[in-house]
Amino acid sequence: MQIHSIDVKADNTDQLISQLKKGLPTDSIDMLKERLNISDSAMSKIVQIPKRTLDRRREKGRLRTDESERVLRLAQVYDMAFDVFGSQKKAESWLKNPARGLGDKIPLEYADTDLGAHEVINLLGRIDHGIFPG
Repeated sequence: MQIHSIDVKADNTDQLISQLKKGLPTDSIDMLKERLNISDSAMSKIVQIPKRTLDRRREKGRLRTDESERVLRLAQVYDMAFDVFGSQKKAESWLKNPARGLGDKIPLEYADTDLGAHEVINLLGRIDHGIFPG
């Protein structure tokens, strides 16, 4: 399994869990922020890591386990959007604009909780299969 947007590779779920427990490198949040073309403060809000805390994590080079899980969750949402829409620009645009399938909520903001991220991924799956408009 590979999470392209944050350059995480694992042969299986156990390896991925191990990486999360160790803490993802802070570079992963910066890679994702760049792909989404959002500010530090927007990223901080979505992954629920206060800006000052994020700055401290950058000094140490690693995120905590819970922070890593939230970054991974957002990366999975982005990767799915990229796969469905075929480009970074289209994925970014869809994630930043209201989606009918989410009650006109913005997918990127909706994905700031685990349940919301699952709903965004489910909607992307429906769009990919031509079942539901974005």
